[in-house]
Amino acid sequence: MENTFGKPIIPSDEEERLANLHNLNILGSYDEHGPFKHIAAIASRLFNVPIALVNFVDKDYVRTKAGVGMDGVTEVPRGTSLCSLAILNDNVTAFEDAKEEPCLLANPLVTGDFGLQFYAAAPLKTSSGYNIGAVCIIDKKPREFSASDQKMLESLAAVVMEEIEKDKQ
Repeated sequence: MENTFGKPIIPSDEEERLANLHNLNILGSYDEHGPFKHIAAIASRLFNVPIALVNFVDKDYVRTKAGVGMDGVTEVPRGTSLCSLAILNDNVTAFEDAKEEPCLLANPLVTGDFGLQFYAAAPLKTSSGYNIGAVCIIDKKPREFSASDQKMLESLAAVVMEEIEKDKQ
């Protein structure tokens, strides 16, 4: 797998993490009208960003379950998606100016035509403790991201996980 970040992107618990992701049966369909699409729309408006996504990190691809601003994109190679970094932490991952981040200087989403400059993501953590994806917000210009913003993004991620896990009870 390609890795544009210059550091490891596979968690030490990868097999268990993938098993948890697949046991939830949430991959494979884009959520055009369901709750995840609404959460992405709320995130886009709340943070005033053109792109908001609910993504899940599978073995080789980051799969978009719902989103705003990336119509038609349902997956991105894991080695280029910043969500691969977001699942490595239990806290929000934020890059206020991606062009200033050493681990992103070889990333085509940052250096190429797409022009990603701001990225923040709250991990989607299962009740058994595995980060399976993230709620992401993206902009093509640098932005500030406050502690209050972090709390709001974490809350949206918690709502996504409640929705996913309520169906499994």
